[in-house]
Amino acid sequence: MPLFTLLLAALIQGVTEFLPVSSSGHLILLPQLTGMEDQGQAIDVAVHVGTLFAVVIYFWADVKSALIGFFRLCRGKVDTPGAFLALCLILATIPVIIFGLILKLTGLDDMMRSIAVIGWTMLIFGIVLYWADQTGPTTREAHEWTLRHAITMGFWQAISLIPGTSRSGITITAARQLGYKREDGAKLAMLMSIPTIIASGVLLGAEVIATADMQLAKDGGIAAIFAFVAALGALSLMMRLLRSVSFTPYVIYRVILGIVLLYIAYT
Repeated sequence: MPLFTLLLAALIQGVTEFLPVSSSGHLILLPQLTGMEDQGQAIDVAVHVGTLFAVVIYFWADVKSALIGFFRLCRGKVDTPGAFLALCLILATIPVIIFGLILKLTGLDDMMRSIAVIGWTMLIFGIVLYWADQTGPTTREAHEWTLRHAITMGFWQAISLIPGTSRSGITITAARQLGYKREDGAKLAMLMSIPTIIASGVLLGAEVIATADMQLAKDGGIAAIFAFVAALGALSLMMRLLRSVSFTPYVIYRVILGIVLLYIAYT
């Protein structure tokens, strides 16, 4: 695969994975709007792995706490903040796994990969994000996460399997509606991405391994590295900006892109 295609796919995934603008939607649009070669599922898995490492490194203190807590959880103990965080992340991931399997088994995941679907979800969920960001209270912090809120955000996250919705965008929307501050809501959304990306990577990776070859493995490695660098930069920038800027710029981008995609789809 041409290096330019790998670089473009990696940059799109890396930059958009943690911004509320839908990385999967942009990856689907890449070959459809440019006429370029479809990067395929193997590269999609690789760039997701790259972004996974980025969020793990950025939130390493929380990830380390959750990992240690997970082993305590396996022993039936929820007596530390890390164990409780691990439990919340597990509960928040269950809905997206169930919904993902349903879409995969019914074939609906392929049917929704269209410009029209992405256009509508970009527009609708962009407006929903704006509404939640403007009306939601800003009283809760990340350490106040509850099991009920984790489950609620998990169901919202399941909606992100519809292309164009944005996993980070919909979970941030849920967090803001539940009253979490912008930066804290984004932090919870990013932590929720870790088990979700792992689950989707395992699901897609199982299909890719059977057909993978050495050249494809090399391409995937290159794409993963580029995606990691781009994701780490985008994540750092967004978390800094959220201390003083709302989600409105992302909403404006989503609305404009949604309108453009709907125009293309229906004309």
